[in-house]
Amino acid sequence: MSRAYLNKEPHEVAAMFDAVAKKYDITNDVLSMGQTRSWRKAVVAAVAPTVGEEILDLAAGTGTSTQPFYEAGANPTACDFSAGMIEVGRKQFPHLTFVQGDAMNLPFADNSFDAVTISFGLRNVQDPKKALSEMSRVTKPGGRLVVCEFSHPTWSPFRTVYMEYLMKALPAVANKMSSNPDAYVYLAESIRAWPNQAELSEDILASGWKTCEYRDLTGGIVALHRATK
Repeated sequence: MSRAYLNKEPHEVAAMFDAVAKKYDITNDVLSMGQTRSWRKAVVAAVAPTVGEEILDLAAGTGTSTQPFYEAGANPTACDFSAGMIEVGRKQFPHLTFVQGDAMNLPFADNSFDAVTISFGLRNVQDPKKALSEMSRVTKPGGRLVVCEFSHPTWSPFRTVYMEYLMKALPAVANKMSSNPDAYVYLAESIRAWPNQAELSEDILASGWKTCEYRDLTGGIVALHRATK
């Protein structure tokens, strides 16, 4: 596999997401065959927000993943590296707090949040372990982390079919839906190169988190990791 896309600098990744911001949510719904909504619900359940809690939603994009925390009565902050995503988000959810920030150098004080979550964004960070350490830094003692990320299907025959879909069908569909299909070629390659469920658990525990457990969603296409500080 060529790693040309995976060697992109952070500003190049941000530029890709700026370019697809307007159609990002609808394209993702189509490519996932509607599964993004159920995955989002699983994230909210794992975070288990309560009224008044400070929650940091990283790689929040347009704020679609942040809105449920607001509806639960928490005080969420939507943080994303892409200015284009934030611009779309502020128009769509003007009541939410948006902050442009780098996951590897978060613009927040130590022990600021009761919970930190990141969905389908850790994979796009240049140094995921550094980002996980930053998430630990800004989380209060006893606080929690929820990571929702593409992973490795657990059934071998399905895993083979899935990888073929990623590398062939996904870019082809994105070419019809998106103004920047290259972003989805990057997406496919980054998923293939991502650690499996157990490996990501080890990385989380090595980054300042005390406990970590995970469960598979949609047969392991996605894994939900939950940790505490």
